[in-house]
Amino acid sequence: MAGHSHWAGIKHKKAAADKKRGKIFSKMAKYITVASRTGGGDPDMNASLRLAIDNARSNNMTKDAIERAVKKGTGELEGEEYVELVYEGFAPANVALVVDILTDNRNRTASELRKLFEIKGGTLGNPGSVAWQFETKGQFHIAQSSIAEDELMGLVLEAGAEDMVVDGDIYVVTTSPDEFMAVREALAGKSIKTSFGEVARVPNATVKIDTAKEARKVLNFIDELEDHDDVQRVSANFDIPDAVFAELEADE
Repeated sequence: MAGHSHWAGIKHKKAAADKKRGKIFSKMAKYITVASRTGGGDPDMNASLRLAIDNARSNNMTKDAIERAVKKGTGELEGEEYVELVYEGFAPANVALVVDILTDNRNRTASELRKLFEIKGGTLGNPGSVAWQFETKGQFHIAQSSIAEDELMGLVLEAGAEDMVVDGDIYVVTTSPDEFMAVREALAGKSIKTSFGEVARVPNATVKIDTAKEARKVLNFIDELEDHDDVQRVSANFDIPDAVFAELEADE
């Protein structure tokens, strides 16, 4: 899982510096709207909304934009009706993918994603063909330099975390979805910064990518998917070893 974890952290850093800030905010606004619609507009009573707002704030989304998205979800402002969809399939190198989508036009989204999979060498699968390879978990990445391992282990396990491992120069803390916010609050209470933190689909097993050429194909394909306006998250089961990652970084 080392390569996969590193890629999650790299994606987080890329998003923070992404020039397409408007697209990122648009996706966050969609998620906030849907969370408000399904669970109500009070983040203290709606854990999904609270997480969505926290993520938006961490990416410097304005208070006004967040409030507008909430009001669209609660019906105080007029807004689009979004449908949640899940697509499953494979990237190059037989890497399993689960794509979470929010769209106001499922036919348009289906056509565009089908074309993207075809052009980039991917394969769309039937519902249920891939999702069984993933579990929904909370994950945090924390720099090793920020805290001693024993201290962090005691803190997160007491807060309800399931596991903590060392991966390169970071700690990876895993939680159940229900305990994610409790662990997040425990970390915040000790002013421990995370470089990555979200509830996501975590693969049960991974596909090792042995060459930089194959890794580039996989990552470029996932990057294209994530750039689509309706795609909220792409979950994948690849494992790119550190040596292959080093080759990719050297070519940039």
